Amino acid sequence: MTQGTATPPGEHHTREVEAVRDTGRVANGGTGILTTSTEAMAPEVARRTWPRWVALGVAMIAVAVAAVLWEDAGARLLLGVLGLFLVVRGGLLLRGARSGAVDADLAGRARGLGAAAVGWGAAALVVALASQSLAAVVLLVTVPVLLLAAGAALLTRGGMARRGGLVLVVWAVLVTGLLVATGVGQSWARAADVATVVAALAVAVLAVPVLVGASGLRAAAARPVPARTVPAACAGCACGAGGCGA
Repeated sequence: MTQGTATPPGEHHTREVEAVRDTGRVANGGTGILTTSTEAMAPEVARRTWPRWVALGVAMIAVAVAAVLWEDAGARLLLGVLGLFLVVRGGLLLRGARSGAVDADLAGRARGLGAAAVGWGAAALVVALASQSLAAVVLLVTVPVLLLAAGAALLTRGGMARRGGLVLVVWAVLVTGLLVATGVGQSWARAADVATVVAALAVAVLAVPVLVGASGLRAAAARPVPARTVPAACAGCACGAGGCGA
C-alpha cells in the first residue's frame, strides 16, 4: 500500500475560498468602470464612493468659475486640471489592469485607455505649464473638436443619449461658428478667450451629472446590506462559515 500525505479536512475547500475571495471585490463592488448604474453598486462600496463624487462635482464647478474670473491664466487652469485628472485616472486604470482582479479582455481595454489617458494628460500638463497663450490656442482648437466627437458618439446610442447627442452636435456647430466669426471679425486671441469660457461652461455642465450620480450613490449607500445565506449543501462544510457560498 502506497502511503501519502493526507489532506487535512477542509483544506481543499479553504483554498477554493481564498481563490474566490481574491476576485470577490470585482463581482460584488462597482468601481465606475465595471458598473453602468449607481443603483447596482454594492452599499458598502457606495458609502466610500459618493463623498468622492460630491467632491469631484464641487471641484469641477469651482475650477470652471475660477477659469472664467481669472483672465490671465484661465486657459492654463482648465488645461492643467484636465491634464492632471487624465494622468491620475489613467494611472488608476493601469494599476487596476496589472492587479489581476479583472479578466484579460477587460484588463486589455483598461490598459489601453489608461496609457492613452496618461499620455494625453501629460501633454496637457506640459502645455498648461508652458504659457497661457499656447493653452488658449489648444482650447480654441480642441473645444469644438471634442464637442463634435462627444455628440457623434452619443448619436450612435439610443433613447435619451441620442437626443442629448443631437443637442450637443447642434451646440458644437454653433460654438464653432461663433469662434470662427470672432476670430475673423475681431481677433483669434479674442476667439481663444471665448473658447476658454465655453470650456469652463462645459466643465460646469458636466459637474451636474456627477452630483446627480453622487445623490444616487448616497441613496444606494443607505440601503441595508443583504444578509448572506448559506445553502443547506454547505452545512458542516469548512467554507460554510463565510467562504464560497456556492
